[in-house]
Amino acid sequence: MHRTQRAMRKAEQLGGKDALNCIAEINEAALDEANYQGRKPSAASGEPGELLLRGVPILVKDNIDVKGMHTTAGSLALADNLALEDAHVIRNLRRHGAVILGKTNMTEFANYVSSNMPGGYSSRGGQVIHAICESAEPGGSSTGSGVAVSAGIVSMAVGTDTSFSIIACAQFNGICAIKPPVGVLSQEGIIPVAKTLDSPGPMADTFLDAFRMYRAMRDEVFPDIRPASVSRLRIAVNDANGEKLDDGQKAFYERLVGQLREAGATVEKIHQEKEPMLKTIMKWEFKPMLEMYLRTSTASRKTLSEIVDFYEANPDTMMKYGHDYLRAALDETPGGLMGEEYLEALRYRKKRIEEVRNAIEEYDAVLMTGPTNVMHFCGLPSVTVAGAEKDEQGIRRAVILYGADEKKLYAAACGLERMMLQSE
Repeated sequence: MHRTQRAMRKAEQLGGKDALNCIAEINEAALDEANYQGRKPSAASGEPGELLLRGVPILVKDNIDVKGMHTTAGSLALADNLALEDAHVIRNLRRHGAVILGKTNMTEFANYVSSNMPGGYSSRGGQVIHAICESAEPGGSSTGSGVAVSAGIVSMAVGTDTSFSIIACAQFNGICAIKPPVGVLSQEGIIPVAKTLDSPGPMADTFLDAFRMYRAMRDEVFPDIRPASVSRLRIAVNDANGEKLDDGQKAFYERLVGQLREAGATVEKIHQEKEPMLKTIMKWEFKPMLEMYLRTSTASRKTLSEIVDFYEANPDTMMKYGHDYLRAALDETPGGLMGEEYLEALRYRKKRIEEVRNAIEEYDAVLMTGPTNVMHFCGLPSVTVAGAEKDEQGIRRAVILYGADEKKLYAAACGLERMMLQSE
């Protein structure tokens, strides 16, 4: 129980509105849950019933249902939404011994309110602050989860990712994370943006902890892996939009690629650009999929129209940064999931998945340098790995990798983490 007590004290000291503002709500039953989980019998390692996370306190992003707690996606429009059941992934975490410490603040509606909204802001929670450097970008939209791990409140937290909400948020905060292939982890009990693209996933201080947590989030435990030997890795470096990097990040990637080659890894360049139709899918899926969740929720507002009306009736509170994404999802999607623009985007995506997978299947991992959303558009697994080196703000530098094969990607990430931690 001491781990949960210690995490609760840190949450009170560091997570409140006068500090990092990363905590949305504390689970009042957390200590009782820790006591219960501590008494559970555990099977031998690898056997059914193994408790991968016995007694580990975990924080959960505020768009994921935790029984008895509010699920608001950071919006006051859903302030009355009290979860009656755990989301599927939360049930799996509890089954593996995890203690749910509470909920974290996030970018409102997973950053699908306004194109002007800063990462980590919500009408419910206000602005989340970076744990290492107050002026640094805290990322979005799994901001509170990323900051809580970076601050050491917990070692593990749950986020969700449509396009970089876990992976880039982890990079901004100098921690590790996994966005598994879309569809591997259940989306039941999670307020969606676009189910074609969404996935929950783990965020943790180390990649090995993120992987352990991912195994516990699944219905069936993913096989354990050994770190890949760096000398045997085949790495593709995606150089798309590399000119957008600052000099410090460019130099970091150059050093990393040099270390990989010196260790014997095969490193080759590829070019996979951003996919603009990702935003098309988000716009067309947001309304019907949000309303599907709301229909069975306890929220009083059941439609996007009612939510938009609430924003426009309370502009000072709800529209500090506008609401153009919400408005577009409501006004510009005639025909819903049968709209031709949407169906064309799905047809194009199907073609691109095959093309992208064929281009990278021979590699263990692809290193993203400049920004590209191709892995999210295609639903491929992606990870963030942080090393020992820190940037000028004192934040651990981290890399984003993606791949065609989960097992090869995670083994490569483990091997890369070991190399990056030893390089300082």
